[in-house]
Amino acid sequence: MAKIRKAVIPAAGLGSRMYPLTRAQPKEMLPILDKPVIHHVVDEILSAGIDQILVIVGKGKESIINYFDYNELDLKFNSMPDFPEIFFVRQREQKGLADAVKYAKKFVNDEPFMVLAGDTIYGSNKEKTIAQQIIDVFNRKSSTVIGLEKVPIEKVKHYGIVNGDEIEKGLHLIKNMVEKPEISEAPSNLAITAAYALQPDIFAFIDKIKPGKNNEYQLTDALNLMCKEQDVFGIEIDGKRYDIGSKEFWVETFIEFARKDERFSYIFKNPDNL
Repeated sequence: MAKIRKAVIPAAGLGSRMYPLTRAQPKEMLPILDKPVIHHVVDEILSAGIDQILVIVGKGKESIINYFDYNELDLKFNSMPDFPEIFFVRQREQKGLADAVKYAKKFVNDEPFMVLAGDTIYGSNKEKTIAQQIIDVFNRKSSTVIGLEKVPIEKVKHYGIVNGDEIEKGLHLIKNMVEKPEISEAPSNLAITAAYALQPDIFAFIDKIKPGKNNEYQLTDALNLMCKEQDVFGIEIDGKRYDIGSKEFWVETFIEFARKDERFSYIFKNPDNL
C-alpha cells in the first residue's frame, strides 16, 4: 500500500464571513498568537511525516506565497522551521472545494494524499495529532478516511453531515453524507472536519459531479459517489477542530490558544487585564 507523502491545502476562498478583515489579508493569514492560521495547518501536516505540500490559492492570496519564502528575520530570530518545499497553484474561479482539489491531480500523480482546509486548525487530546490519527486509520483500512466530530444538533446546518454505521468505537463506515442539511433532514450530528485522507480515485468521482448551490462543486458530492463503489470511513477525531472562517470563531480561538500558552496565560489571571 502506498504511503501518504503529499498533502493539499485549499486556500482560495474569498473569506466573505471575515470581511472587511479580508480586504487587507487572506483569512488564512490571520494570526493565532504569533503564527498565521496556515502556518498551524502546515505544522499539522508535517507532524504526520508528509513532506510535499501543494497550496491552492486564489486572487489576492499572494501574501500566503510570500510567507513561505525565507527572509532576513528568519535568520535573526531563528524562528522559521525548515519547511519542506511547498508548491502553489492558482484556482482561476471560485467553484467550490471539489474544483479546488481537482487542481492537485498532477501534483498527486496517482498517489493517496491528505486534504486539510487552510482556515481550520486542530488541537489533539493525545500525543498523536489529528492528521496522524486519520493516517493511522487510512494505513489500516487502505481506504479513504474523513475526520469527523460530533456537533450540537442545532449546528448541523453549518456542516457536511455523515450517515453511517459505527463498526468500531469512533470509527464509522459511511453510507452517504449531506451538505449543510436542515435539522429535520440531518442523518446524524457527525460533522466533517475538513481533514481527509483520500485515495486518488477521488478525481474520477469529481469529474462525474455537477455544480450545486452557488454553482459550486462540492467534495461531499464526489465522496457520496465514492461511497457507492468502495469503502469510505469516518473517524471521530480525539481533539478539537477550530474553524477560523468567521470573526467570532477566530476571536474565540485566539483567546483559547493564549490561555493555554505560558507566554500569555498570565494576562487572564488578573481580571484587570481584561
